Amino acid sequence: MKALRTLFTVSALTATLLTSGCASIVGDSKYPVNVSSTPSGADFTIKNKDGVVVHNGSTPNTVTLPSGRGYFKGEAYTITFKKEGYADTSATLETSMSGWYWGNLLLGGLIGMLVVDPLTGAMYKLPADAAGNLGNPLPGEPPKSLTLLEIDQLSPSDRAALVRIN
Repeated sequence: MKALRTLFTVSALTATLLTSGCASIVGDSKYPVNVSSTPSGADFTIKNKDGVVVHNGSTPNTVTLPSGRGYFKGEAYTITFKKEGYADTSATLETSMSGWYWGNLLLGGLIGMLVVDPLTGAMYKLPADAAGNLGNPLPGEPPKSLTLLEIDQLSPSDRAALVRIN
């Protein structure tokens, strides 16, 4: 009976290791990315490799993005930053190989390395931060403003220049 229990335990452990991927267990297939800009308050749009918009927002913000886009395919994103008075700018967000993927050599086996992690996207990771620098404000007309004053606040020369409107 003890030999049967040991065989069952070893079989269950082996099956668990062979049907899972190391990066899927320890890592993740979706990553939070901090999106920021200089100056802050810029609107941003994130498009995936196919050009599909996956998120809109304004900086600073944190967005969770999937790292894979199919079997053995890492995702790539283009983030476009826009702010009135500044030139638009873009940043690229590329995936890289997760170090946990190589843990399949010890724990996940071939099924984890060739099936589970590539299908789930867990073999890839995304950078934690994405930033856009919009540079200096564009030259042009200074912003228009309106200041309201009472007549007592005007100098005598400004009062003399006023025109009555009926």
